[in-house]
Amino acid sequence: MRRRLTLLVAATMCLALLAFVVPLALLLRTVAQDRATTTAGADAQSLVPLVGTADPVSLRTSVEHMAADSRAPLTVFLADGSVLGTRAPRTSAVRLAALAGVSRTVERPDGREIVVAVLGRPDGTAVIRAFVPAAELTRGVARAWLVLAGLGVALLLLGLLVADRLSRALVSPITELSTVSHRLARADLTARARPDGPPELREVAGALNHLADRIQELLREEREQVADLSHRLRAPLTSLRLEAESLAGPDAARIGARVDAMERAVTGLISQARHRREPDAHAVCEATSAVRERVAFWTVLAEDTGRAVTLDITADGTASGTAGGTADGAADGTAGCTLPVGVPADELAAAVDALLGNVFAHTPDGTAFSVTLAPRAGGGAVLTVADDGPGLSTDLVQRGASLGGSTGLGLDIARRVARSSGGRMDLSTGPDGGARVTLELGPPASPSVLP
Repeated sequence: MRRRLTLLVAATMCLALLAFVVPLALLLRTVAQDRATTTAGADAQSLVPLVGTADPVSLRTSVEHMAADSRAPLTVFLADGSVLGTRAPRTSAVRLAALAGVSRTVERPDGREIVVAVLGRPDGTAVIRAFVPAAELTRGVARAWLVLAGLGVALLLLGLLVADRLSRALVSPITELSTVSHRLARADLTARARPDGPPELREVAGALNHLADRIQELLREEREQVADLSHRLRAPLTSLRLEAESLAGPDAARIGARVDAMERAVTGLISQARHRREPDAHAVCEATSAVRERVAFWTVLAEDTGRAVTLDITADGTASGTAGGTADGAADGTAGCTLPVGVPADELAAAVDALLGNVFAHTPDGTAFSVTLAPRAGGGAVLTVADDGPGLSTDLVQRGASLGGSTGLGLDIARRVARSSGGRMDLSTGPDGGARVTLELGPPASPSVLP
C-alpha cells in the first residue's frame, strides 16, 4: 500500500510538472529568440539616422565601429552597390527591401534576417541588414532548460519524500492492526491495538480491542462452566468411594484405586479448564510405559467382557506381543526400551483411553482388539488400535456428533494429540473388516530429555 501511494503521488506530480514545465520551456525559448531579435533590430534602427544623413566617409567609419561592437552581424547596402560593415551577400530580402522600400524580418534555416529600408538618400534606397544566427537565437536556452529540469526533479523528489512520510503515517497503524490480529489468531489474548492514525483506523483499532476483550471474556466464562461441570462429578465419585470402602477383599482395593484415578483426572480437568495452558513446544514422554499402563487398565474390563487383548510394542528393534486378555508380557519384552514422543504423558494417556473407549462402546462384548506401538520413521512412534468388530462407523468421525450414544469427541481428542506433536491420525478398515485407527506421534523437540 505504501508503495502504491508513493507511485500514485509520483504519477500525479509528473503530470503536473509536465503540464507546467513544457509550456514554460517553450516560453523560455520564445523569449530568448525575441530578445535576440529585438536587440538586433534595435542595432539596425540606430543606424537609420546615420545612413540617411551622414557623408560616405563618416558613415563607413560609424558602421564599421557599430558592426564590431554588435553581437549580430550588421551590414549596410548602399544604392551604388557599396557594402559597409560585415561582409554579406545581397539576399532576396535585401533586394526586395531596396526595390519596395519595406522593412521586414525573414526566417531563415540558419537564423533570422532583419532588413530595414532607408529612404531619402540622393543615390537611392539603402538597406540595413542585421542577421541573428541560430546559435544566438537559442543562447542560454539550454542552460535555462537544465535549471528548469533540475528544479522539476528536485520538486519531484521532495514530493516523493513527503508522500513517503504521509504513507508511512497511514500504513503504520494498519501494519500494527495486522500484527495484533495475528497475535490474537495465535491465542495471545493480551494483544491490543494502539488507537493511532486517521479517525477511521482509530475506530477499527477500538473495535479490534473490543473484540479481543469479548473473546477473552467468553473464554473465561467457558472455562468456568467446564470447571463447574467437572466439579459436579465429585459428588458421584464420593459416593463410589463410600461404596468401595464398604466392600471387602481385593475388589474393594481395585475399585478404590480406580476411583482415586478418576478423582485425579477430574481434578486435573478442573485445573486445566480454569488455568489455560499454552502448548508446550518441548513436551516429551516415554510412549511404551504410557501405552502399557493404559492397556493394563483396560485389560481388567476386557476380561470382564470376554475380550481378547493383544499388545505389541516394538521399541529400539525389540518386539514383544501377548494375547489372551492380558498385556503383562509386553512389559517384559520392552524393558529398558524407550520411544520418546512429543506429547505430554497425560495427553497420550487420554488419547489411548479415547481409542480403547470407542472399542468398548461401539463393538459387542467378546470382540477382540489389539494395540500396536512401533517406531516412526524420522523419530516418534506409531500407535495402532484395531478391533475385530463390524468396522468404523461414519458417526464417529465428526466431532460432537455420534449416533452410537457417545459424545463424539473420542477420535477428535486422539487427532488433536497427534497433530500437537506434528503427526496425524488415519482411519481405515482392517484385513478382517474391523476398524483400525493409526496415530503417528512426532518426536519431541528435545529427545534427549525424558521426564
